[in-house]
Amino acid sequence: MAQSKPATQFIIDQQAQVRASLPFDNKQDFVNAERGLLGQRNPNVVENEQGVIVWDNDAYTFLRDEAPDTANPSLWRQSRLAHLDGLYKVTEGIYQVRGLDLSNTTFIEGNEGLIIIDPLTSQETGAAAFALYRENRDKDATRLIKGIIYTHSHVDHFGGVRGFVSDGDVANNDIKILAPEGFLEHAVSENVFTGTAMSRRAAYMYGAALNKGATGQIGAGLGQTVSTGTVTLIAPNVDITTTGQRMTIDGVEIVFQMAPDTEAPSEMLMFFPGFKALCAAEDATHTFHNILTLRGAVVRDPHAWAKYLTETIDLFASETDVVFASHHWPTWGKDQVVEFLTSQRDLYAYVHDQTLRYLNQGYNGPEIAEMMTLPPKLDKAWSARGYYGSTNHNVKAIYQRYSGWFDGNPAHLWEHTPVERAKRYVALAGGEKAIIAQGQAAFDTGDFRWAAEILNHAVFAHPNSPEAQNLLADVYEQLGYGAENGTWRNFYISGTTELRSGNFGTPTQTASPDVVAHLSPEMLFDALAVQINGPEAWDTKLAIDVVVTDLGVTYRLWLSNGALIYSKATQAGTVDVTLTSTSKQLPALAVYGPDAEALEKAGITIDGNTAALDTLASLVDPGDPNFNIVTP
Repeated sequence: MAQSKPATQFIIDQQAQVRASLPFDNKQDFVNAERGLLGQRNPNVVENEQGVIVWDNDAYTFLRDEAPDTANPSLWRQSRLAHLDGLYKVTEGIYQVRGLDLSNTTFIEGNEGLIIIDPLTSQETGAAAFALYRENRDKDATRLIKGIIYTHSHVDHFGGVRGFVSDGDVANNDIKILAPEGFLEHAVSENVFTGTAMSRRAAYMYGAALNKGATGQIGAGLGQTVSTGTVTLIAPNVDITTTGQRMTIDGVEIVFQMAPDTEAPSEMLMFFPGFKALCAAEDATHTFHNILTLRGAVVRDPHAWAKYLTETIDLFASETDVVFASHHWPTWGKDQVVEFLTSQRDLYAYVHDQTLRYLNQGYNGPEIAEMMTLPPKLDKAWSARGYYGSTNHNVKAIYQRYSGWFDGNPAHLWEHTPVERAKRYVALAGGEKAIIAQGQAAFDTGDFRWAAEILNHAVFAHPNSPEAQNLLADVYEQLGYGAENGTWRNFYISGTTELRSGNFGTPTQTASPDVVAHLSPEMLFDALAVQINGPEAWDTKLAIDVVVTDLGVTYRLWLSNGALIYSKATQAGTVDVTLTSTSKQLPALAVYGPDAEALEKAGITIDGNTAALDTLASLVDPGDPNFNIVTP
C-alpha cells in the first residue's frame, strides 16, 4: 500500500478556518451521545464463521485524539460521536445498541418480551448486538422476541435479522415482522436490479476497504462504515399502510406515520405513547441526509420530506419526551425535540425551495450548488451539517429531480464520452506533459478542484501514465482531507487508494441469496431482462413458459427485438421449453441462471428443448462488481 502524504498548507489553513467558524465549545451532542451507557463489547470486533472480521469499531480509537491536519475538524467531531459504542438506555423500557454497524438497533421491552427496531446490516453484527442486550438486560434470556420492525427498505435496517430470529422462530412463536407498505419490493429490487453497480460505488462511499486512520477512513457521517457480514432478510408478515394506524404488541402501543419517498421509497416513523418516545427512522438524524446518495439510487423528494416532518411535529411533538432514530444518538426534552425536528424540517424545505427559485431564474445545478447558503441558524446547527448528504450534492440532486441531466445548454446535449473528451482536452492543452504540468501548477496553488478536473482528463486519455495517476491521487487525497462530508472524504481517498494501489473491488455484496430469495416472479424476470445482451439477442427467437404452481399463474417469456418480454396473459404459438416451479423455488433462476441441470437440482421441472435455456444463458451478460471508477 502506497504511503499517504501530509496535508498541504492550503488544507491546514482551511481546517483552522473551520475551527474558528463553528461552535466547537457546544458539547451537548457529546452529553447526549454518552448518556445512558449500560455496557460495551470489549473488544468490539465481530467475526463471521470463517474467522474473517466483518466489523471492527476498535479500529477507530484514534478518534479520541484531537483532529489532525489531515481531517476536517467538523467531520472528525462527528466521527468521534458516531464511534461511541455500547448498549444505551433511551428511556425506561427502550434500549439502543450503537456502534455495531452503520445503523442502530433498538430494543423495546414489552410486558414479557421484546420488539426489535432495525436489526442492522448483517447477521453477525445483529447477533452481537442481541448478545450485548442479553448480557446487560436479560442474562437468563427470558424475554423472547415478539415483534421486529423494519423502519424502511435500506439494507442496513433489515440485513441482520437472522442474527435475532430464524424462520422457525417467526412461524412457531407468532413473531410479527412489521414494515411499511411496499417494503419488500423496494428492499429487494434496489439490491438486485442495480445492486452490482450500487455495491461497487458503495465501496467508495463507505470506505469499507480503506485503512482506518487520520489519513484514511474516519467515518461516513451517518455512522462509521457498513459491516461486511452476511446480509439476510425475512419477509414482513404485517404491512403498515396508513398514518395513524395503531398496533399493540406485547402490551406496547405503537402509532405509525407513513413517510414514503423521503429517505427511502418505503419508510415510516413511529410514536410509542406509553414511553412518550418517537422513533424518527432515518428522516431526522444528526446530519443533512442525502437527497441522492452517492452510491446511486432514485432521487428522493425533499419537499415531501419537509411536509412529513411538519406532520410529525403536529402529530407527536407535544407528547414526546425523547426522539431517537436509526442512526446517531437521541434528543431528550420536549423543547429540544421540537427544536431538533424543526431544524431538520426547515433544512429540507429551505434547500428544496431555494433550489427551485434559482432553477426558475435559469441557473443550472452546479451553479445553484455554489450559490446556496443556509440561514445562519441552520448553518451553525451541528445536526444540519452535511456529513452524509452535502448541501452541494443535494442541490444538484434536487435540480436533477425536477429537470433531469440536461441543463438546457445545447453544448451539453451530445458530448463525447469521458475517454474521447479526455483525449481532446489533452490535445488542446498541448499533450500529456503539458496538461500534467498544468495540474501540478493547480496543485501547488491549492486549486485542487481544477487540478482534479484536468488531471482526470490526463488519466482517461493515457490510463497507463503513472505520472498522471500519482499526481491525481495526491489531488484526491487533499480534497479528502478537506472534506466535511464523510462520504466525499471516502470517495476521494478511495480514488487515491485505487490510483496508487489498484482496484479493491466490492467488500459488501447486498444482493445476497437471502435477498434474491424474495424476488417475486415479475421482479425475477425483470432482473434477468436487464442482463440480456441486447445486440447479441436481436435476431434470436425463443419462447419459454414458466408455470408457478402455488400462484396458479403461467408466464410466457420471449425475446422480441433483443428485449426479454413476459406476460401472464394467454399467448398464441408454441414454446421451446416449459419450467414448472413454486414461487419459492423459482429464484434459483437468479442464483444459477438458465442452467438446466442446476435448476432441476433446485426442484424446477423442465419439459421441452433445454437448448433454449442454453441459448438464453449465452445471452446473459452479468454485471462486473470490480468495474473501474477512477480509470477508464
